Amino acid sequence: MRGGYKVFDTHTHVGFAAHNGSRYSVDQLLNAMDQAGVDRSIVIPFPVIEDCRSVHDTIGRAVKADPSRLVGAAYVYPLGGRRAFREEVQRCVEEWGFKALKLQPQYQPFHPLQPCTEYVFETALEFGLPVICHTGNGIPAALPSLFMMPARKFPELKIILAHAGGGGMLVGGAIVAALFCPNIYLELSTLMPNHVRQVLAHVPSSRLLIGSDLPENLTTEIDKIVTLSDGKEVRQDILWNTAAALFGGERA
Repeated sequence: MRGGYKVFDTHTHVGFAAHNGSRYSVDQLLNAMDQAGVDRSIVIPFPVIEDCRSVHDTIGRAVKADPSRLVGAAYVYPLGGRRAFREEVQRCVEEWGFKALKLQPQYQPFHPLQPCTEYVFETALEFGLPVICHTGNGIPAALPSLFMMPARKFPELKIILAHAGGGGMLVGGAIVAALFCPNIYLELSTLMPNHVRQVLAHVPSSRLLIGSDLPENLTTEIDKIVTLSDGKEVRQDILWNTAAALFGGERA
């Protein structure tokens, strides 16, 4: 808890990031959570990894050891074959209890408008997993507006636009996507304060979430929400309640 608010960080990573050399352990994540007053976090493999299965197992063991604090998210190469994709997602759910699926079009050959990728969303829906989709860097495939198509095609599927377009000219596209698709949610990490205010002016707090992406961002991301949003209920929605409704947990 931080400043009287429960906090659910919906965007963290552990393991080794081959694209930039970063390395974070579960213990480092838990320590960062303790220091920042974070109650619970979603743990995702980094976007460029050699073996998703081994990272899933590392995350899964951590979730089993501390289920009140950690929630696992699967990250599977989407074009390695439909059967292999589904089997690994199923394993993450049934063996480790994962509760989300992450897509990273910045580093994966994945385009949300292509019919050949629909099975990815179908798999998430089959196993009851919200899909966390990177947006921003990696356009055009990471444009927030492109996820409106799967959101409309699969209205029961919850789609979370990580970074809400990443700010700049793309934050408007994330806002429009959320306004036109009630099953699209926005995760606010990396946004400048003026962009956070822009999102708050248009999208209800019941569809907004906090995320850090990296431990060094954590206190800044929390403080942005506490200082920029108006009203305790709005702050608690963004910091905890929206995530609790999506991934399990009592309202604060």
